[in-house]
This record gives sequence, structure tokens and C-alpha cells, in this order.
Amino acid sequence: MKRLVGAASMLLLSACATAQMHSEDQLNLVAQGCGLSFGEVMQDASEKRLLFLMHAEPSRAERACIYHWAHRNHLRLVLINLANGPAS
Repeated sequence: MKRLVGAASMLLLSACATAQMHSEDQLNLVAQGCGLSFGEVMQDASEKRLLFLMHAEPSRAERACIYHWAHRNHLRLVLINLANGPAS
């Protein structure tokens, strides 16, 4: 019975994990590890639960890589698909 109560307590505490602000260097390492460029993954201090991916048409593998990292760190991924600019 004690083990069951202990396991339930651990489960409840893990559900309450809060998002933390990551440094620009940490986010750049994550971006680089997922095949993206520096500055394409960012957080905003006013809403630190969100992780922004700003990239023109990210591949499925890039999105999945960033999504999994965000999920492990209790963040919600927001995709911002950048346009390549007007055609001349």
C-alpha cells in the first residue's frame, strides 16, 4: 500500500512540472542538434511555456526533433512558418 501511495505522489508531482526559461546558448544547441540554424528556436520570457520554431518550411524530421525536446522540457511547440519573401 505504501508503494502505491508513493507512486501516486510521484505521478502527481511530475504533472506539476513548470516550464523554465532556457538560455539562448541552450536553445541554439538544440536547434543545431535538430539541423536548424542559430536563432530559429526561441522562448519569450512573458510566456515561457511556449517554444517557438521560426523556420521556412521545416521538414518533418526537424519538427519532430524540436517537438520531442519541447515535450521533454514541459514546453508547447509553436511553429512559425516564415515566408521566403515576395517573388520578383
